[in-house]
Amino acid sequence: MSFTIRTALAGATALSLPFTGTPALAAEEAPGDYLPSDIVVTGLRDGYSSADGSTATKTPTPLIDVPQTVSIITEDQFDDQAITHLQDALRYVPGVTLDTGEGHRDQVFIRGQATTADFYLDGLRDDAQYQRPLYNVARIEVLKGSNALIFGRGGGGGVINRVSKTADPVAAFAGFDADVDTFGAFALAADLNQPLAAGVAGRLNATYEEFDNARDFFEGRFIGISPTVRADLGERTRVTAFYTYDDDRRITDRGNPSLNGGPLKGYDRTFFGDPDFNLAETRAHIARLRLDHDLTDSLSVNLTGQFADYTLFYANVVPSSATATTATLSGYTSGTDRQGRIVQGNLVWGGATGPVRHTLLAGFEAGRQDTDADRTLIDFGGGAQTVIVALARRLAVPSAVAGPLSRSTSSQLDFVSGYIQDQVEFGPVQLIAGVRYDEFSLDSVNNFGNLALSRTDRKWSPRAGVVFKPAEELSLYASYATSFLPQSGDQFTVLDTTTAGLEPEKFRNLEIGAKYALTPGLFATAALFRLDRSNTRAADPLNPGFTVLTGESRVEGFEASLVGRIRPNWQASLGYTYLDGEIREATTSAPAGRRLQQLPRHQASAWTRYDVSDRFGLGLGAVYQSKQFASVSNAVTLPSYVRFDAAAFFELNERISLQVNAENLFDANYYPSAHGDNNIQPGDPFNVRFGVRVKL
Repeated sequence: MSFTIRTALAGATALSLPFTGTPALAAEEAPGDYLPSDIVVTGLRDGYSSADGSTATKTPTPLIDVPQTVSIITEDQFDDQAITHLQDALRYVPGVTLDTGEGHRDQVFIRGQATTADFYLDGLRDDAQYQRPLYNVARIEVLKGSNALIFGRGGGGGVINRVSKTADPVAAFAGFDADVDTFGAFALAADLNQPLAAGVAGRLNATYEEFDNARDFFEGRFIGISPTVRADLGERTRVTAFYTYDDDRRITDRGNPSLNGGPLKGYDRTFFGDPDFNLAETRAHIARLRLDHDLTDSLSVNLTGQFADYTLFYANVVPSSATATTATLSGYTSGTDRQGRIVQGNLVWGGATGPVRHTLLAGFEAGRQDTDADRTLIDFGGGAQTVIVALARRLAVPSAVAGPLSRSTSSQLDFVSGYIQDQVEFGPVQLIAGVRYDEFSLDSVNNFGNLALSRTDRKWSPRAGVVFKPAEELSLYASYATSFLPQSGDQFTVLDTTTAGLEPEKFRNLEIGAKYALTPGLFATAALFRLDRSNTRAADPLNPGFTVLTGESRVEGFEASLVGRIRPNWQASLGYTYLDGEIREATTSAPAGRRLQQLPRHQASAWTRYDVSDRFGLGLGAVYQSKQFASVSNAVTLPSYVRFDAAAFFELNERISLQVNAENLFDANYYPSAHGDNNIQPGDPFNVRFGVRVKL
């Protein structure tokens, strides 16, 4: 049986390609290696544009046919920007704002919804609290809007998925990168691929980095090793094995306090901590095995198992308030050991019933996550848990040590889910509809008092969308999707007597939009959306001391982007988002009418590269954010800012290229992120990074 899929790979968009069977189990790199990729490959392109929408559907679907906003950052783009970690790459994504993450983890707001856990690696959950590197990543995908059918719990504002580099059984290659900046930070990286036998290949990505910036005392280092092996067992079967070891050690920098409703000025380089105490350490092991098999020409199955082991620790002295002459500091330590096991399977069928074409998905996901977490108080001497110090260029902070244990918890999370989805196509109209069932069981023990509590939530999550294509290169869509978040929060470490008795929070995303392939390598999108969050905890007005689920918030907005090659030697990634969000019904943290935290009304980004010749190119970028509140208290405002970046690229020959990146070109003073009202991170001043790339 044959049917048609419209696709384009790595910068080509929306071309009709007939296929029977799965000839593309062959050699493309990232886009289809972690999901079914039954696509005829006619060539790969470099650039900033990608048309693979398979992550959003778990089926081989071109991005133009996905009724959802998806932002993609390709490896070419973050290489051109000299970016090595996820948080920095997300600065250029419209609709995403950054949290400081307490100086030790990735934490973002997507469409106004905060998350520390909605991070994925090759479509599988990677939700521990740490900072994620890019040395082994082929691209980053940011999928906007709630969609539990594909991803399960959480993801109220969206999710962030990293696609791994994979082994190529056809070509041997080697690449080496090195760079250093004017602060003294440097990075070394290697990318080695080697065919080992017919249809078998191994690839190794590795990196070593040392951190530095303008902040006093900040330093650290990162070691990453990521081998992968791919084996094509005949024309219909492929097995891929992945392993990643990440080892991160850095000073924990919690930023600066606020004063008079804004960031404390004049102390952007001052470290509000104890450099001998403030330390964050991460060790992450992630192992994954995936099987892809074509049962028939129109029916395929994939099965993936993942084991992840995280050891996380951070200690910090943290600013809690300031006056014109003093700062108050407190602190704590926190440690987490987590092991997670996930198995996911998908069955994908493509065929027709009369004139109607179908892409049918049926799948399941199950897993267990065990977490032990503890926290200690701080001791500045004599049992003092806070200290007031005089403001100065360098603070005189008393030596801090870990104090008594203040929290110790153990939890076991078990989850199982099943889902089904059908993508129906007849003429210029496509429909997508499906539903997911999740059973989510959490058992936790608070070791203080030996309080053991359990809760099981069972939820149905529907998704529906319609796509109308008046022309092959244009799609108009509308969609509805939901998600949920258990009241224990996105890290699920412990239940208390309140959260154990409450239903999960609910998210509902409504969206209409358009996608247009202006050329095969230039993709434009625009969308209007409304995201409602309900079942948020609020104080019971009739029974003081009790909690009810009446809190609500809403975010409405508009998003537009243009990504790809404007001309053969000119490519760009442009984006704009308008966001308006507020508390509609009072929550335990804010009354109705408050604007949501870290939700700038206007956000724009632009990055462009122009190749003057075959050997010389120039890059220019800018990020703009209007003012935003540091927290839902609406008491502290982060001012609006514009930051400009620039780059120059020069190829010495076919194998060696040089690169210079200037960050914050005009040395703007700005405050891009916060974690509450008194952990505000100043942006780095002007900095230049020099790099060299070698390809063999």
